[in-house]
Amino acid sequence: MSASTQPVNDSNSALSTGKEEDDEDDAMVPTPIEVLQQNGISLGDIKKLKEMGYNTIESIAYTSRKTLVAIKGLSEGKVDKICKEVAGMVDLGFTTAMEVQQRQNELIRITTGSKDLDKALGGGIETGSIAELFGEFRTGKTQLCHTLAVTCQLPISLGGAEGRCMYIDTEGTFRPSRVLAIANRFGLGSEETLNNIAYARAYNTDHQMSLLIQASSLMVETRFALLIVDSVIALYRTDFSGRGELSARQMHLARFLRHLQRLADEFGVAVVVTNHVIANPESAAAMFAADLKKPAGGHVIAHSSCTRIFLRKGKGENRICKIYDSPALPEMETLFAITENGISDIRDP
Repeated sequence: MSASTQPVNDSNSALSTGKEEDDEDDAMVPTPIEVLQQNGISLGDIKKLKEMGYNTIESIAYTSRKTLVAIKGLSEGKVDKICKEVAGMVDLGFTTAMEVQQRQNELIRITTGSKDLDKALGGGIETGSIAELFGEFRTGKTQLCHTLAVTCQLPISLGGAEGRCMYIDTEGTFRPSRVLAIANRFGLGSEETLNNIAYARAYNTDHQMSLLIQASSLMVETRFALLIVDSVIALYRTDFSGRGELSARQMHLARFLRHLQRLADEFGVAVVVTNHVIANPESAAAMFAADLKKPAGGHVIAHSSCTRIFLRKGKGENRICKIYDSPALPEMETLFAITENGISDIRDP
């Protein structure tokens, strides 16, 4: 089973998985939006949908009618017809808990490079959902992202997901040299590893949002296993200032996170976002408060992230990971190390 629902079959792909997709996987492949043309939807309307990032039938099924009506050039009548056709192609009704359990058991988890950290995460970073890494500077957030960008390309038997990585960098901290060092550790070719990472630098929040539209187009063309946004909050903290713009900021951020979740649902990719921490006034007021920091972004990020991972500095190269929030994982802490070859287990003294 692949982490992404789009099989690798394009001749330009630098990634060779050596695996054959079975019939069950083929059934999970998102349906290209072009099939709507066979149901009476004009090519012009399909083009308008694709320009807004709707490249598959599933992407339309996951979107509200209100959002679709807001697309320039699509009348309410056209949207109603599109929604009616899509409703007959995608089953969004009830299922049994047993079927949900089976899908959960089949989820691929991407290794972090550390066995102890993988164990705390239930086997690694889960595909099909959003994982948030938050902590102060120099706690390992970006280093973990670099490691995951490589390990997602590994075979499933080695803890990978046999897919490409998409990396949105908002702070200019991406370094190909780190990727090469990590790729060498896992025995991957340098050129192939770099070619399997689609990189984009985001310069403002609107640009950051527009990159997700491009991401959807790329995911239709070839198979991706991981989408990284490092950091999800940085540009929002500069593009919006003061309480007067807080509501607008949170609404924009909520739409961005909603789009990320849609990509995770649509293509089965793992989404990893990094986040800053801010001072916690409530904890500071308490005499014996242990937690003086809290993740930025407020309740919007808190409710959008499936798994929240708190990273803290340890001794030397060691870092502390705490499972801060998860629907399935127990709250616990573990240690990992940042080495010249990426994230790994701590070294014996």
